[in-house]
Amino acid sequence: MRQQSVIAVVGPTAAGKSDLAVDIALRLGGECVNADSMQLYRGMDIGTAKLTQAERRGVPHHLLDVWDVTVTASVAEYQRLARSLFDVIEVPVLVGGSGLYVRAALDELEFPGTDPEIRARLESELAERGTAPLYERLRVLDPAAAAAILPSNGRRIVRALEVIEHTGRPFSATMPSYEAVYPSVQIGLDVPRPELDERIALRVARMWEAGLVAEVRELLGHGLAEGRTAGRALGYAQVIRFLQGEWTEEQAFEETIRATRRFARRQESWFRRDPRVCWLPYDAPDLLERALERVAGPGCG
Repeated sequence: MRQQSVIAVVGPTAAGKSDLAVDIALRLGGECVNADSMQLYRGMDIGTAKLTQAERRGVPHHLLDVWDVTVTASVAEYQRLARSLFDVIEVPVLVGGSGLYVRAALDELEFPGTDPEIRARLESELAERGTAPLYERLRVLDPAAAAAILPSNGRRIVRALEVIEHTGRPFSATMPSYEAVYPSVQIGLDVPRPELDERIALRVARMWEAGLVAEVRELLGHGLAEGRTAGRALGYAQVIRFLQGEWTEEQAFEETIRATRRFARRQESWFRRDPRVCWLPYDAPDLLERALERVAGPGCG
């Protein structure tokens, strides 16, 4: 196992993480490892703001375009792939805003097995009765897990109840800790909320101009709508509803902005809870130098 720290660049969407990660990698001779769950999917380029080859500026990027859009995301599989890279890359720069993926890569995090029969029964109950009764059951069985899961997140509620029934242990016992497996220096990009809201609206507008609707239409031919993870991705889910006639294009556009802003707030809340993240202003003229100081020095504090 490596002793040198992994450098992680984290924070909300549209904060500028990818560009800073490339800058750091260029300065230190590093390679970027993706920690954006949706960028693991092939063909989901515009809607995930995946860097183009030119934007990567010659820096090797790993864990992009790993899964087909019909594949259900697996944090356990991602953990295995990321850690295998950390063990061979001299200066890994982990970059992305999927908090659970970052923690899975860096910290002690176990993934209990699954039970298809239990999962199928719970999913059937979810489809028939909705999230409320399942969430109430989770609240009784494992209050700590319930407090950490949104009442509307049916997929996570089902998974928590499955683990409890399958293992006889609280789901909260398997949730991320701050106990590191890989030492890291974590740089968070701090964007004032009004500015972040503006940046998100601008990014969505640029995605539309770049052909997001055409990208989604193409991916529908590859099973995107049936993908339990990819089909629910920000932007893609909204465009699917437009292409299926449920919404107008303007509704899909506006809802993508709203949903992305809500998601960015959840991302920021997740990373703010981690005391190891060193926050730097995203627009600091000396951002790279300040980030490198944290990498070379004692970090934050």
